[in-house]
Amino acid sequence: MRIRILDGLKRDRFVRMLDQRGAHDPAKVEAAVRRIVNDVRRNGDLALRRYATRWDGLPKGEALRVPEADLDEAWKRTPPELRDAITQAAGNIRRFCEWQKPEEWRREIQPGVCVGQLVRPLESVGCYVPGGRYPLPSTLLMTVIPAQIAGVPQIRVVSPHPGQATLAAAGFLGVQEFYRVGGAQAVAALAYGTESIPRVNKIVGPGNRYVTRAKRLVAFDCAIEFLAGPTEAVFISEEGDPVSIASDMVAQAEHDPDALCVFITPSSASAKKVRAELQPRTRTNPIASQSLTRRGAILLVESLDQAVAIANRIAPEHLTLPAALLPAVQNAGSIFLDEITPQSVGDYISGPNHVLPTGAMARVRGGLSVLDFVRIISCQEVSGEGIRSIAPPAIVLAEAEGLRGHAESLRVRCTNA
Repeated sequence: MRIRILDGLKRDRFVRMLDQRGAHDPAKVEAAVRRIVNDVRRNGDLALRRYATRWDGLPKGEALRVPEADLDEAWKRTPPELRDAITQAAGNIRRFCEWQKPEEWRREIQPGVCVGQLVRPLESVGCYVPGGRYPLPSTLLMTVIPAQIAGVPQIRVVSPHPGQATLAAAGFLGVQEFYRVGGAQAVAALAYGTESIPRVNKIVGPGNRYVTRAKRLVAFDCAIEFLAGPTEAVFISEEGDPVSIASDMVAQAEHDPDALCVFITPSSASAKKVRAELQPRTRTNPIASQSLTRRGAILLVESLDQAVAIANRIAPEHLTLPAALLPAVQNAGSIFLDEITPQSVGDYISGPNHVLPTGAMARVRGGLSVLDFVRIISCQEVSGEGIRSIAPPAIVLAEAEGLRGHAESLRVRCTNA
């Protein structure tokens, strides 16, 4: 593995390429995914079970839904050390979500005119938990807990080849509906419903390119949070510990051969030290080695201010930088201050969500949150006093738009007030 050190024109070309990248769009699998989605939509469980048997390892004749008793048993059989870790992570995630939850309010905006907002949970959500290369019980915690805090009554989890730890985490959280199915077929089942899996209002959670493309295909029929592509991580430091920086780069690079990992520094000495640290750390980690070789880079810049400006252009999923630079950050999925804060704590246990925007989507939104599981509904109430003061300017606006019916509905209220 030989990661590139880029400066000058080569650095600018690399940044320009990243600046223009879009959401992960695996068009190569379009035909196959469309065929699977349409099949499940038309044929329900018949198609779903066929795919689950072929790709998800579901034994013939076994139910798609995991009994709650099995989830409870998985939790009981979990080693104490892992139970403690899951408990602590869940506690931090739950507390963070409680702090995030929006509040209802009602205020008088002018005499006789009261406005406010209601907060109502979605009726149902589907949480996709990957179970392929790495089974991810942490993703179950990150998707189910904010839905629970939001008050969503029907939470359905789908996961192919769920590991014992994933089943245990579901048992710990009291998940009632857990289905042993994944891929595009699971997304289709959640979006349109089958005999075994009722449809949901929204699908959340990361997945492979088949899952991502399926979410894109169903997005007009079932809400999704966003399309999540390969992991992205940017690190900014001038005199930081090269061991810490290199270990974080390897940690994020091992997620996916297409992961993007970039170190930005004004110090050529730091650049060389980090590159030297990366060499031995990737020898036994082929996925990290591949991603760092293909999409990794060390960028040499003139100053830390320029480093932050480049990071804002990239809008990465994860961003590590000195705390003093935080006020200048505009675009990032999740921020980690100072190199002593490893990005891995955000993956597991610190509390903020690890389901984060990629492909520059951090320019327009942050990570998965309680807000993704609620509706904020505005409301208003006008008294007689209020209508007499607010209707005349509203009538002027209605007539300016040529909407006579609107103007008349306002005049009627003024007459009767």
